[in-house]
Amino acid sequence: MPDIKLHRKHQLGLPAAREIALQWAEKAEEKFDMDCTYEEGDAQDTLYFTRAGIKGTLEVYPDALDFQAELGFLVSAFKNRIETELSEQLDKLLAPAAPRKRKAAAKK
Repeated sequence: MPDIKLHRKHQLGLPAAREIALQWAEKAEEKFDMDCTYEEGDAQDTLYFTRAGIKGTLEVYPDALDFQAELGFLVSAFKNRIETELSEQLDKLLAPAAPRKRKAAAKK
């Protein structure tokens, strides 16, 4: 049974959700030294991640992301902090891009 389980709905479709999952994997590899493996499928993709003390998956669907992780004994002491940070990361990645402000027309 996973120690951390997060579900996020979206309306991006599989190609855009795939890009978000790949962005998350890149950050996880750089920031947390995770070993990530990505498997593409026709209807759903799976990102596998692991490092000492944590392993899990990020399942990528056209309309949702499902994150599951199992924490080792020592890492489990930080479960709340890890879960909060993961929630914030996923929410930020899934947030719609802010509309760009147009520059006011130059006055003559």
